Amino acid sequence: MPSFLEAPVAGAYHLLTSLVTTLQPLAGTYAAVIAIVLCTLVVRLCLVPLSVRAHRGLKARAVLMPQLKELTERHRGNPERLQREVAKLQSESGTTLFAGFLPTLAQAPFFWLMYTLFSHAMVAGESNQLISGSLLGAPLGVHWPIIAGTPAFVVVAVLLAVVAWFSARLQLSQLDASATPLTRRIARLLPYGTLLTAAFVPLAAGLYLLTTTTWTVVERTILNR
Repeated sequence: MPSFLEAPVAGAYHLLTSLVTTLQPLAGTYAAVIAIVLCTLVVRLCLVPLSVRAHRGLKARAVLMPQLKELTERHRGNPERLQREVAKLQSESGTTLFAGFLPTLAQAPFFWLMYTLFSHAMVAGESNQLISGSLLGAPLGVHWPIIAGTPAFVVVAVLLAVVAWFSARLQLSQLDASATPLTRRIARLLPYGTLLTAAFVPLAAGLYLLTTTTWTVVERTILNR
């Protein structure tokens, strides 16, 4: 690990272990699980302003789509002119085509921290206490092969699939009539990428994915009202 990343990892480790210690008397072996969920909820709560901005950006983008298509047709043979015109349109509208990705990009460091904290036996110069936590008998630092000995991964996978189904329905409902079949297929399948990701990360990171994707579905449902 690069030396400049050691400080944030150590800070996150001590913060999470302190929270686990606080929860231990009430939660027992599930203290680490609850700590992960609580930290994820705090992160998502802090990102609400970004999510609201992203939602407004997506709505503005939907309004701009006819103009974007017109610009694409008009300047198909002149990519530089097209780029300038698109930038001008975005500037005048006060939005960006990438606004919808802001919450996801902002979460990337937190997901990386969760992966790192539960993937190493040694963290911050000491034995990693976090990986001793468990969910339904499965250590939080163990990857998918433990599926043969515990239902933990099955439970997480099923819940991720349920959340992905709701997410796919929500995304499809937001597409307009001009959406291509490919766009609809991507919107239908992309949410299930969390299942694939969960197969290659520690169980703790899978819990983070489950919590944050559930938050996203609920948040988008509320914002769409």
